[in-house]
Amino acid sequence: MKIGLIGTGRIGAFHAATLLKVPGVTGLVVADADAARATALADSLGVRAADSIEAMYAAGVDAVVITAATSAHAALIHRALDAGVPVFCEKPVALDVPGTRAVVERAEAGTVPVQIGFQRRFDAGYRAAREALRSGELGWLHTLRACTSDQSPPPAAFIPTSGGLFRDCSIHDFDIMRWLTGREVVSVYAQGANRGADFFAEGDDVDTCAALLRFDDDTLATVTATRYNGAGHDVRLEVCGSKGARFVGLDDRAPLPSAETRLSWQRADAPYATFMERFHDAYVTELAVFVEVAAGRAPSPCTPAEALEALYVAEACDRSRRTGRPVAVADVRAPEGGEAAPAA
Repeated sequence: MKIGLIGTGRIGAFHAATLLKVPGVTGLVVADADAARATALADSLGVRAADSIEAMYAAGVDAVVITAATSAHAALIHRALDAGVPVFCEKPVALDVPGTRAVVERAEAGTVPVQIGFQRRFDAGYRAAREALRSGELGWLHTLRACTSDQSPPPAAFIPTSGGLFRDCSIHDFDIMRWLTGREVVSVYAQGANRGADFFAEGDDVDTCAALLRFDDDTLATVTATRYNGAGHDVRLEVCGSKGARFVGLDDRAPLPSAETRLSWQRADAPYATFMERFHDAYVTELAVFVEVAAGRAPSPCTPAEALEALYVAEACDRSRRTGRPVAVADVRAPEGGEAAPAA
């Protein structure tokens, strides 16, 4: 299978190297708005660089992986569907709800598979916590506590096209909570703050946020995120039930320096510095699954419709932090001037 990859930045370069190791992948063609960057990556991997997206498709690719800027995702997915080529796209699908809905409608009207990149679904810790909860081992769920904390901020140029902290970063927490619990978020209350670089506020974004979520079974969840976690890259989820609990991300590289003096354990390795280190194995598994999806041997494990549900929560959080008021997710889901659409 020959795969085309659009977007050769940090995650694109990582995915390109990973794809070359996936069984069944026989070739890779990379493309980027920055042709020189695509050429440099192609030369480093010994693959072909196309000087345009059209040239990439003309090379006869069997599937496409999209790792370009968030603002380009929707148009690139539509282009892949126009070509009838199975497509993997990093989250989010689009910067807004209407753009995401358009992709959902287009994908559901056809037969070309689309997989959206929420890699935490393939992480061993999250999968184990899901199994423990759904088996009844944890009893009934009362609280979820999630954090996504970057060690250092992204480049200033990333912010205007990212969609904002809730849509770019916390959306992973919203998706994994839905996937793990099988429940829907009904309301949110969120706050945001800027204590770091000016470019976040200048880009109409925040560098730190916190949200309180209520699910449809009255489970409560807290979600926090920041671009400035000096201790290291920290992604965890606490799943707390009436009979037991599971703590995802609490391993030897979790950046959790303790203030306690009595400890029976010591961190064995340097803390995670990036999301690619933290989720390396999950990304590898995710792309291997996509190759199976593209080959017609498996259904998409994360459709655009599921990504839309996570975006509804992110959008509600962004509205809440701007207004200072709780927001019902149904109000975000509702078409303009109409009744709320049902959850997927």
